[in-house]
Amino acid sequence: MNNVWKAFGAIGALLFLMALPFHSLAQRGIVNPDTPVLEVGGELVTLSDFAAIYGKNNRDSVYTVETLDEYMELFVNFKMKVLEAESLGMDTVPAFLKELAGYREQLARPYLVDGDLLDALVKEAFERRQSEVKARHILVSLDDSASPADTLRAWNRIQELRQRVMGGENFEAVAKDRDGSDDPSVKDNGGDLGWFTAFQMVYPFEDAAYKTEVGAISEVVRTRYGYHILEVTGKRKARGEVQVAHIMVRMPADAPQHQVANAEGRIQEVQRLLGSGESFEALAMKYSEDPSSSAKGGALPWFGTGKMVEEFEDAAFGIEGIGEVVGPVRTSYGFHLIKLLDKKTLPTLAESERELAKKVRRDSRADITRDSFLRKLRVEYGVNVDPRRLEALKVAAGRVDSLFYPGHPLTGVRTSEMAKTLFSIDGNPHAVSDFVTWVNRTKVRNLERERRQMVGDEVERYVEEQLLAYEDTKLEQKHTDFRLLMEEYHDGILLFELTDQNVWTRAVRDTAGLEDFHQRNAQLFMWDERLEVGIHTCADVKIAKKVRKLLRKGEDIEGYRRELMAEQPLGLRNEFGKFLRGDNAWADRAFDALDAGTLTEGKDGLVLLETSEGGDQVILVHVQAQLPHSPKALNDCRGQAIAAYQDHLEQEWIMALRRKYNFKINREALYSLVRP
Repeated sequence: MNNVWKAFGAIGALLFLMALPFHSLAQRGIVNPDTPVLEVGGELVTLSDFAAIYGKNNRDSVYTVETLDEYMELFVNFKMKVLEAESLGMDTVPAFLKELAGYREQLARPYLVDGDLLDALVKEAFERRQSEVKARHILVSLDDSASPADTLRAWNRIQELRQRVMGGENFEAVAKDRDGSDDPSVKDNGGDLGWFTAFQMVYPFEDAAYKTEVGAISEVVRTRYGYHILEVTGKRKARGEVQVAHIMVRMPADAPQHQVANAEGRIQEVQRLLGSGESFEALAMKYSEDPSSSAKGGALPWFGTGKMVEEFEDAAFGIEGIGEVVGPVRTSYGFHLIKLLDKKTLPTLAESERELAKKVRRDSRADITRDSFLRKLRVEYGVNVDPRRLEALKVAAGRVDSLFYPGHPLTGVRTSEMAKTLFSIDGNPHAVSDFVTWVNRTKVRNLERERRQMVGDEVERYVEEQLLAYEDTKLEQKHTDFRLLMEEYHDGILLFELTDQNVWTRAVRDTAGLEDFHQRNAQLFMWDERLEVGIHTCADVKIAKKVRKLLRKGEDIEGYRRELMAEQPLGLRNEFGKFLRGDNAWADRAFDALDAGTLTEGKDGLVLLETSEGGDQVILVHVQAQLPHSPKALNDCRGQAIAAYQDHLEQEWIMALRRKYNFKINREALYSLVRP
């Protein structure tokens, strides 16, 4: 993906992933949006396509003749490069086809669900996150692949349990009964799940909880765990998220009284130390018995409802001021002192929409949008499984197991039957043999299912897979934004590969060409005026006097520094270099002194600037040479030279392409975008 963006950056960032609404051509006085606005190398670009691409890259720009002309020049160059890559066969290379197919698979996913339903589920999730529900449940376990007989037994059992509760029996007592809830935690919590909000339970369970009134019993709910009934015991406004630090003295929930007293005494002593002025963080590091947080001063990650035990959550969310400490708070883990570090209010829909959409796509809600989409496709493409063919498959599978084991031929279905149409998609037939071949090549799970049911399930899976595959082939035809996006990825990958060969990598590897370009364009790589200086930081006036003397005689300053090292390690520091204005503060002072004519000059041509820097310290700036504007050696400007050489290579390449490919711009159509 980064490679694609790199290619786009080289031509002015032509692409963005997210499509923008297309400006109404009708409002701009354009009769036909399919009017060709550009013909390059025999390829036509319509006005609507050009406007869509332009809009992605000029979100805030006003349509003017100048901006359209400028962008069109870039666009022509872009299209010519893509044509050149195609003429070289780069679009048929297996690596390119694999990369493009990978991008297409990702980009197609949002188009293969019910988008309207997805939006509705996002809004529903946002609304539900504004509140929290407290509920308890009774579970009758049932596997997704259970047989009809087992399903019926589970259904009858959950109905009996519900009737007992509706008849007045205590919900918790029924849940804990020997024939009650199959949830193993029921013995400890009586089925109570505490407070929760959207996405913290599987969707059917969440849906029932939010739709059931406080104090009421839900209808029977089916999830992947089995059948449930819920009693909603509370609803409240959502509390957002908090971050706290805590100091914990550990104590078992069932500790005897003497252990409770001991733990309580220890937490009270920590509280006393806190009150005497010691920091919470230091006390947490020293006394907290939570090893996961004590080293961090007791700090815990951000959390919302349902992440901590209820007593801890209630105390944490009850703290008003940042930095305030409450406690001791007793939980099943022990005693805690809790300090509020920060609070977050609930985000708005605009702030949370993207995150919620991701959660919906990963949640069991995604099955709802997929199923809805498939139902619409069945209607659109007239899909109906032939009941006679399906029954023949069920009969055959009931006799033998071969249908579900790869490599084993199916027996029991006549050869003539195999050629019959099992179903059609948009008039395209899928024969019984197509399904048999598919199922023999596909891993079939839950082989313990009843054979007739398994055939029905697998035929349904095959229909859905073929429906989605067929719809995938129609995406470019049905969705203009998807077609443009795929064209952009196609062109962008090709552009990167060819530009890398002709410009980027070539400029780095072509050392002879780079050197020749540097020599012929020396004026592009010039030093501004520089000073060659030595900066000598002397610890006192005595050392400065000695340095000044050595400089006048042209003797070894570094040797003198080494002599001082034994007794005065910091007696003298020397720095030498060639500096531009702004490179070095002391060199800049020398520049200023030169401009002002205040540098002292000895008989030997020595130029010195002397200044004091705190205490007895003296800085001598020895100006050895004033260097005028001069060309840079290649090693001094290699990065700059490579960038300029790349620009040069690209311009030469574009000129060659413009000689090779003819292009024609329909400026009347182009400028119609400017009209109000």
